[in-house]
Order: sequence, then C-alpha cells, then structure tokens
Amino acid sequence: MKNNLPKKWIQNLKVLDVAFQPILNIQTGKIFGVEALLRNYKEVGFDSIFELFDEVYKDNLLYSFDLKLRKKAFKKFITIDGYENIKLFYNLDNRLLEMPNFSNGNTNRLLDRYGIDQNSICFEISERHEFSNSSRMEEILAHYKEEKFCIAIDDFGVGYSGYKLLYECKPNIIKIDRFFLANIQKDINKKIMTRSITHLAIQLGIKVVAEGVETKEELLTCRDIGCHLVQGYLIQKPTTDAQKIQNEYSHITDILDYEKRGVKNDCNFEAYLDKKSPLSIHSDMTLIIEYFQKNPQTEIAIIVNSNNEPMGILQENRIKEFIYSPYGRSLMINNGTKTKLKNLLQPCGIAEVNCDMSKIIELFSNSPESVGIILTNNSKYYGFLSARAIITIMNEENLIHAREQNPLTKLPGNCMIEKYLTGVSLNQKSYILCYLDLDNFKAFNDVYGFRNGDRALQLFADILRKNLSGEFFKAHIGGDDFFAAVECKEENQEEHTESLFKIVQKFSDDARELYSNEDKERGCIVSNDREGNKKEFSLLSVSASMLVVRSQTEKRDIETLNEIFSSQKKVAKQESSHISLSCML
Repeated sequence: MKNNLPKKWIQNLKVLDVAFQPILNIQTGKIFGVEALLRNYKEVGFDSIFELFDEVYKDNLLYSFDLKLRKKAFKKFITIDGYENIKLFYNLDNRLLEMPNFSNGNTNRLLDRYGIDQNSICFEISERHEFSNSSRMEEILAHYKEEKFCIAIDDFGVGYSGYKLLYECKPNIIKIDRFFLANIQKDINKKIMTRSITHLAIQLGIKVVAEGVETKEELLTCRDIGCHLVQGYLIQKPTTDAQKIQNEYSHITDILDYEKRGVKNDCNFEAYLDKKSPLSIHSDMTLIIEYFQKNPQTEIAIIVNSNNEPMGILQENRIKEFIYSPYGRSLMINNGTKTKLKNLLQPCGIAEVNCDMSKIIELFSNSPESVGIILTNNSKYYGFLSARAIITIMNEENLIHAREQNPLTKLPGNCMIEKYLTGVSLNQKSYILCYLDLDNFKAFNDVYGFRNGDRALQLFADILRKNLSGEFFKAHIGGDDFFAAVECKEENQEEHTESLFKIVQKFSDDARELYSNEDKERGCIVSNDREGNKKEFSLLSVSASMLVVRSQTEKRDIETLNEIFSSQKKVAKQESSHISLSCML
C-alpha cells in the first residue's frame, strides 16, 4: 500500500527511536522476548507517547505512521544477537481500525523483507484505554489473530473489560499491571488477586507476564504464584542499544538458582511423565487422523507452534465422528485443514518442569475438567502429566503426609521437622524457629490421667492451628514438645513473633478449664515429684524458645540449631514470661 506521510511526520520519525526491554522466563532467567518502546517523543515536541499518538490520530495518519514505526522496530530487532529465538512485543494503538487506509497483509510483507518469522511477533493491546466502540478491541484482536499473530493484553486488571476480555478475546499472553505487583510480598490482598488472575489464565492456556518487577522479593513472589514471564527494572531498564540485550541475565539467574538451592522435590514426577511427541499446529489433518488411529490408547495430542511452544491439546473424543467414518475423514481433510485444527484446540494448564510439585497439583485441582498439565522447559514443550498421573502423585503425597503425622494431634512429626530444618540449613532465607514445651505436663498427667493429658496436647495443637497463619509450619515433636517455624522478611518479623507470644498466653488461659475448680482457685495441683515427694505444681503453661535465623547467618546446620535450642529452652522455663528469644548473626 502507499504510505505517504506529510513532511512533519517524516522528520519526526527520523528523530524517534526504539528502545527494547527484555522479558525473561521467570523460572530460568533466560530471555523470552523484548518489548519495543518508543523514545525521543519529547524531542519532537510531545510530553508523552499518548499525546504523540493522539496527534497522529487527529491527522488521520495513525495507520500509516504505525507501519513506519513497525518497520523501524523490525529493522532494529534483527540487530539483537539471537533475535531468531525470541519474540518482539509491539504495542498497537486501539484506534488503528478506524483509519480509512487500514488493510491486510502489510505486517507480513515487512516481516518477509527483514526475514523475521511470524511467530516471533507478539502484538500488545492495552486494556487501559477505553474504545470509542465497545467492539473495537474484539475486532482488532480478531484481525491479528486471524492473521495468526501472537496477541498479548497489556495492563491486565486495571482496564475496562476485565475477565470479559479473557473470555471473548482469548489472548495468548496477558501482562499483569505493576499496580498488583508493587510490594506484593507484603500485601496479602495483592497476592490473592494476582494468584487468582494467574491461575485462571493458565487454565485457559494463556501465558502470564509479571510486568514492572523492581525487587528480588517481587520476582520470587511472582514466580511462586505461577507467573511464566517477568519484565521490569530489576532485569534491565529499556535500552536503545540493541547490543545490550542479553540471552541470559546473570543477576537474575543467581537469584533464582540461590533460592532453588537445597529445595528438593520428593516426588519424582519424571517417572509419571508422558513424553509423547507433539504435533504441529500446521499439521495436515490427515496426519492428525493417522496419529489417533495408530495410537488407539492415546486420548490426546499436544499441539505446538513452530517454536515448539504448547498451544493446547486436541482430544480424540472431539474428532471421533470424523476419524471413524470415511465421510467424516473426507470432510475434515478437505474443509480447511489449518483452520479446522486451530478451532478444535482446547486450553490446558502449563507449568515449567522445574516448578514445585505442589504448584502442579494446585494448578490441576483448580480445574475440575482438566485432563492433565503440559510441562515446558524454558517455555518449550517437555512432556505431559495426565490426570491419572497427577491423582496418583496426590495420593502418594497424602499417604506420605499421613504416615508422618502424629496420630494424636494430626500434626507433622519428626521426619517433616527434620526435612524443614534441612531446608533452613541449605538456603539463605530468614526464619523464626520456635521450640515449644508444655510446663508441668507430667504432674497434670499423673493427677488427671492420660485421657486428660491427651486432651491438653490436642488443645495446644488446635491453638497452634487456629492462631498461627498458614505461612507457619506447625509440628508435634512428641510427648509435650512442639515446633513452629516461619520464613520471614525483616519487616514482618515482629508480627510473627507477636503471634507466637499470643500462643503462649492463650494456652495458659485455655488450659485452666482442664482443672477442677479447687485447683483453679488454688492456682496449682499437689502431686509427687520425680523423687516421690509431695510438691505443689503450677498449672499448665508453655515455654517458647524462639530463634531468629537471618539471611546472612552462615552457620545454620541442624546440629548447631539443636544445640542452641537445647540450652535456650532451659532459659525460657526460668523466665516469668516463659519466653526466650535470640538471634543468630
């Protein structure tokens, strides 16, 4: 098409430049793509990018101008080392379709000119800006999806359409707005909302980018929630120098590797993984039919694009009527193969192969209709965990958990405590560890009997469960000894220690109800001590020995931790508050 622009805008284009900001795989720290961002708009007289595009729009030149910008971005993109293996995220103005000269095929012609694969382009459309026509967004998305481009929704969650957009437009990628991610590690509401958005997107087969990440804590929280990709100043600020875009960012891989150190997945899901070969989205329908006919035990086929990235699954029962009749096969083969296959795809949950098994189970459990989870390695197809395999893993996890529970209190026992402390000793995170010992329990047990002794232990276990948040690990060492621990940040250390202080007081208050009125009024019971002499014993209480392990603490092996607890619990019993608190430097 002819693309004649007035001299003013041709001059402006010479001044305007394109910057790139990397988007990384949040599990590996390797580059997934770059976002193209416009720079030097102030040099041509505009206070913002939005103001510039508004001016072009008013001049009725938006599409012509945008094509020139695409050319500029594509030309610079191919100067990035290894550009063939990454995606270019390019922002589209929502008003392009309103231009009288809008036409099909122009982007593909530019891609051909610069030797860029179509799968390397992802068009971003922002949800932040309202459309003059409510159907405009669906229309522009439909146009570029029909031309088989990857589509991303930018600023998801702060715009006008919300979840309706996911349902109607079915994008390939969503970018969660910085608003939800700023200090997410401290804000439980942001964490809940981001987790909800992420898990819904995953069930729909949509990748999630955590956008605007600026701190290590935000990065790790987004990774733990399940986001696939990450972008932000923590990785790299936008740069106009394409040579500064790296294949891997060592400061990010160092953070990710350090956090993974010592974390072991007890369930070897490799043993359950089906590494069946995937089928290409460009496969002839004849090949699809043959695949199911030659593999009668196979109920699904994994469909990938030319970059080996999963696009969804094809279930055999969706095309059964076509496979098993000559007329159906003929109709399917001759009636637009590629369109047919794409229309038959179903979304499937996707997780990176090195993520924790608990995340896979959580992802699977969120969708009652799920037939399994696709596993990827650096966003490339790796294998498939079927529903049956995941349920088997879940049952085994439950059996392991049940075997290691204390039968009386139903809290994890010594094996789980040892496993937790091993994790503490192997990484450099901060923790609060707490050894809890019931005071005067033997005397109570002797006077009131074993059944009431069990009631006291169950009472304390219930107090732990109900009064310590889900972040805490709560366990029963055995007898009248318990253990609680929590991974913490410096800013919430005081909050967590306060929770443990309250446990100590609550048990002392609640345990009084286990005594007779006479003993409650007296404030003690009379029983024999270990030498058989009559002695007064105070009412039940609990001593808490708390130990803060800081991230910079080097010597944190299990033997050292146990030695500290051994000496510290004697101090706690002598304190009037029944609490001792120390910190490892």
